[in-house]
Amino acid sequence: MLLIPAIDLKDGHCVRLEQGDMDKATIFSEDPGAMAAHWISKGARRLHLVDLNGAFAGKLKNESAIKSILKAVGDEIPVQLGGGIRDLETIERLLDDGVSTVIIGTAAVKSPGFVQDACTAFPGHIMVGLDARDGKVATDGWSKITGHEVIDLAKKFEGYGVEAIIYTDIGRDGMMKGINMDATIKLAQAIRIPVIASGGLSNNHDIEALCEAEAEGIMGVIAGRSIYAGDLDLTVAQKYADELTLKFAKKII
Repeated sequence: MLLIPAIDLKDGHCVRLEQGDMDKATIFSEDPGAMAAHWISKGARRLHLVDLNGAFAGKLKNESAIKSILKAVGDEIPVQLGGGIRDLETIERLLDDGVSTVIIGTAAVKSPGFVQDACTAFPGHIMVGLDARDGKVATDGWSKITGHEVIDLAKKFEGYGVEAIIYTDIGRDGMMKGINMDATIKLAQAIRIPVIASGGLSNNHDIEALCEAEAEGIMGVIAGRSIYAGDLDLTVAQKYADELTLKFAKKII
């Protein structure tokens, strides 16, 4: 079970939002590259980047900060990035710059064919981010709730060849209220590709629940406010997750 630190970028700074509200941003660092290096030093095995301005604008807005992070990371760990990715040229540029996996969110919902084209052009490098409230997918930086069901869309994108689905319960994101385990497990059971949980990770109980459900297809969880605020120590939490993964794997055997 991977604990994946999130670096959310707004106006060049590393921030955390409450429920996706851009007016409720807490700045944790003005040096995203240094923040990336910090999480690597704490044992991160993957990083999750989001261009928040880009998610609302429909095009990347924090490329300078992104490049500073990629420079700090080098070849040490994979970096996945989402927010404002709407065309194949942007994907190609990001992959050339060193991003390992590109996350398509709003564009996946509005233009499913774009996901299919991206998977064909860049196999192995495309994930889809599905953000939802009460099972309904949200778009445009969570500002619009659609009528689409999460599982229905996930199955469609699985057929297109995406690597994984990142599922965020936007009612819990940034609120440290715990992962929506029921919805996350239900999604993981409905598809064959991995699911990365997001939204609400707050303590060891969440980690225990995720590790126990890992066999259902949950490969990791995005860690945000909990590790920035110090409620979870990334090094200790990842070690705990590793121990639990081994424990539950032995039970299955």
